[in-house]
Amino acid sequence: MFYFIKTPNWLQMFFPAMVWKIKTMHKNIYLTFDDGPHPVHTTFVLDELKKYNAKATFFCIGKNVKDYPNVYTRIINEGHSVGNHTHNHLKGKKTTNKLYIENVSEASKYIDSNLFRPPYGSIKKMQTKLLTGMPNPFKIIMWTVLSGDFDIKLTKEKCLKNVLEKTKSGDIVVFHDSEKAAERMYFALPKMLEHFTDRNYFFKKI
Repeated sequence: MFYFIKTPNWLQMFFPAMVWKIKTMHKNIYLTFDDGPHPVHTTFVLDELKKYNAKATFFCIGKNVKDYPNVYTRIINEGHSVGNHTHNHLKGKKTTNKLYIENVSEASKYIDSNLFRPPYGSIKKMQTKLLTGMPNPFKIIMWTVLSGDFDIKLTKEKCLKNVLEKTKSGDIVVFHDSEKAAERMYFALPKMLEHFTDRNYFFKKI
């Protein structure tokens, strides 16, 4: 499995309609969590964030919000942002435009947000055009740093190393509050929060 830990500048420039990082004059980091809410793993994330007064953005799957509304409500009540991650975690490049947009719209029944992140980072140019051209257009949020927590072949130590060595001010960092990523995320997230808080960084929502 090949993927960039740090998204190269040329790739960001190739897709200018998407948000890859946040311009900031301060020592701010933008943590994001994909694929929740999950009754156990999202709860762990929220508890860890609270310890450091950190805010984050959760890109939620509509079906999971429908199944675990109390966890979704807690995310919002604790001051975090939410975003749409489709209703069924669809891969855009393997889905027709019509079905993809319908699936995003279905998720919107449960997720009140104009932020959107395509699952797997997979999306067709036309799907991007349709989402950003709606009457209430979506803002497509990508990332600067992938923790790699979704990669079952990656050690938890390497996951931590990825985020500690690659993250800079203004970066959007991806973790997952999912079963698949749990072992690596549980190890890396608390240590990342401690590391950057000790260095006077702030964790902000998008």
